[in-house]
Amino acid sequence: MSQSGAGVDLEKSLGYLLKEASSALRAAMEEVLRPLGMNVTRYACLELLAQRPGLSNSELARGAFVTRQSMNVLLQTLEREGHVTRPAEAPVGRTLPTRLTPRGRRSLEEASVAVRSVEVGMLAGMSEAEQSEAFRILQSMSHSLCDGSGGA
Repeated sequence: MSQSGAGVDLEKSLGYLLKEASSALRAAMEEVLRPLGMNVTRYACLELLAQRPGLSNSELARGAFVTRQSMNVLLQTLEREGHVTRPAEAPVGRTLPTRLTPRGRRSLEEASVAVRSVEVGMLAGMSEAEQSEAFRILQSMSHSLCDGSGGA
């Protein structure tokens, strides 16, 4: 608690604990991705494209939790390195749909194994039932915040 007594008790704050877990997860993911020449944002972008080919820059930015400008810089780099391809001109409107190349898929496969090992380690002390319950609870919290019913 803060000295005035009006703050959040960090020892009991679920929000603080979630942020701490999120930071620890990101650090662990960065550690296993670094030797592969990747980071979490690059991995997230490739994973999103594997699951939803043709996403736009804006959709990828939202999915990877970065700005459109940051995603645009990343996509230019990935395109230059041969991991993704985008048409020179938008087929419809202004959106340039992005797709993984075979090289991008190979990089993603390697990164996915590394990231999965982090997740397996994170869940190692939990039973399947506990994992399912944790997933359900976290999903419920996320939905509550995203649909506006969890805010003030």
